[in-house]
Amino acid sequence: MVIQISIAVTAIAFAGLAVYLILTLRKGMTTLGETNKTLAEVRNAVHGLTQEASQLIRNANQVTRDVKGKMRTIDPLFESAHDVGEVIQTVTDSVKKAAGIPSVPERIASGPETPQLRVKVK
Repeated sequence: MVIQISIAVTAIAFAGLAVYLILTLRKGMTTLGETNKTLAEVRNAVHGLTQEASQLIRNANQVTRDVKGKMRTIDPLFESAHDVGEVIQTVTDSVKKAAGIPSVPERIASGPETPQLRVKVK
């Protein structure tokens, strides 16, 4: 009789364990299904971001090429402005020499400042 009761209790415990495992596995399957859906959404989002990033890089490269081309176009303008600046500097130096005004290095070498000649042009 004790053996029969032990077998009955064991059978009930095994059935309870089986039910618990089935419920746990069902919850696990539900979780795995949700995880698969989430991963699919993440893949789609990453794919979309990858396409947008590629397009952004293409646009940035195009803008860079455009800016470089425009810089090459205006380089002669800056060179001309530099040349004009040098000409103006040369003319200024010539006018200073003609007026007897010492240049900056000459003023530094001569020591204390000497009175300067000022020319007003109207």
